[in-house]
Amino acid sequence: MTSRWTWHGGGLAAARAQFGEGRDPWIDLSTGINPLGWPRILDIDIDWSRLPDEAALRALEQAAAAHFGADPAHVCAVPGTEIGLRLIGEQLDGPLFHRSPSYRTHGAMAPGARPIAAERLAEADGATLILANPNNPDGVLLGESAMLDLLDRRGQGWLIVDEAFADTDPKPAMAAHVAEDRRLIVFRSFGKFFGLAGVRLGFVLGPSAMIAPLRARLGAWPLSAAAIAIGTAAYRDAAWIGATRMRLIDAASALDGVLEEAGFAPRGACPLFRLIEVEDATALFGQLARRSILTRPFDAQPHWLRLGLPGDGQALARLAAALRGG
Repeated sequence: MTSRWTWHGGGLAAARAQFGEGRDPWIDLSTGINPLGWPRILDIDIDWSRLPDEAALRALEQAAAAHFGADPAHVCAVPGTEIGLRLIGEQLDGPLFHRSPSYRTHGAMAPGARPIAAERLAEADGATLILANPNNPDGVLLGESAMLDLLDRRGQGWLIVDEAFADTDPKPAMAAHVAEDRRLIVFRSFGKFFGLAGVRLGFVLGPSAMIAPLRARLGAWPLSAAAIAIGTAAYRDAAWIGATRMRLIDAASALDGVLEEAGFAPRGACPLFRLIEVEDATALFGQLARRSILTRPFDAQPHWLRLGLPGDGQALARLAAALRGG
């Protein structure tokens, strides 16, 4: 299958156009975004009449750095990690590999990027390596020692780590290891864990040799006042963050139960999504879509289907019924 839905998650309007409106509202399980996001967005006072304040932007980066366990001097806010990946890609040279399969933009962010399978990462020693951790879409999570070993083997290359789904784990990730003397660049996403992808907020962490040119390319007002205010407040909400991490584990366990009951073996260490292998993923994608449930197929892996978390018990029950063909 090669379509709107194999490129990225989302595409609900295209799904409605192709599969129509059923008797029940559409459920979008295609993105891996927290379906019950940070709830206090309407409480934020945003001054729409003024340009975003530089001091407020620095406060956002400090709040995010505290959440990541990183030095604020190494944290640069960007209007979504998609843009950040491509801007950093402009600064890269030399041999460059991206783990495959993974997030599609990793292969498009820099000219000449070559795919490399997870079991062959040693062949990229001495070169720049781009990978996601946890990986998307299979949810494979490499431990800290394995990641530091990859960093040690870069030579004059860079280790570029996309931690878009790392917020679900309270343990420090590679963001905490960014330093001036390390050839390490880390990306973090706001929208997935906090469930506010429309805010378009992300972060690039790296040494000043990479961050300073990035800030120059972004210019004076890289983010909207809304993104700055919402992100700052959300990263400071430690109580919600802690409770949400526990809730996502419970929700993922419930999803596992439904998938296992339907005969699948769900995979993935990230509680925001699960991957299943099925003989004909295109057929199952269509079966679910005809019941107004959108999932994520993959053109290069025709046996894979990724499912995000249903937002409540009713949505989970609808998924269970649709998997049964009911």
